[in-house]
Amino acid sequence: MLKVGDTAPDFTLKDQDNNEVTLSKLRGQNVVLVFYPLAFSGICTSELKSITANQKKYDDAKAKVFGISIDSRYALAAYKRDEGLSATLLADFHPKGDVAKKYDVFMENLGFAKRGTFIIDKNGVIRGMTVNEPGQARDEKTYFDALASCPI
Repeated sequence: MLKVGDTAPDFTLKDQDNNEVTLSKLRGQNVVLVFYPLAFSGICTSELKSITANQKKYDDAKAKVFGISIDSRYALAAYKRDEGLSATLLADFHPKGDVAKKYDVFMENLGFAKRGTFIIDKNGVIRGMTVNEPGQARDEKTYFDALASCPI
């Protein structure tokens, strides 16, 4: 089980535009990983829209935000476009949920991730984490609290 102070597990996933994103290549900036169950679902959309509305706060914290779900990159491209989202969306599509498993948030019986958020500092260390069940929205304030402890 991951905990605050651990090095974040590395991964490479494709984003909504088919670009590869590798966590370890993002060293030097803070990263917020937001695992969510499914694109276009109610709570997921409201959480990602809140992130979009607060984009300046993430920029001020030198943080790059990534939403991660088991949806295909094609679905994520439509989701980002249709909902006007700012976060880069990553497809944990194949092998299904592989990255969510590394972060201990994949629910094998349902085939998608819990609502897990991991605040990772510029050195790759987890500085904050929240894991909620699919029907429980997260408090975005906790992201900013954890980002405050990250070196800039």
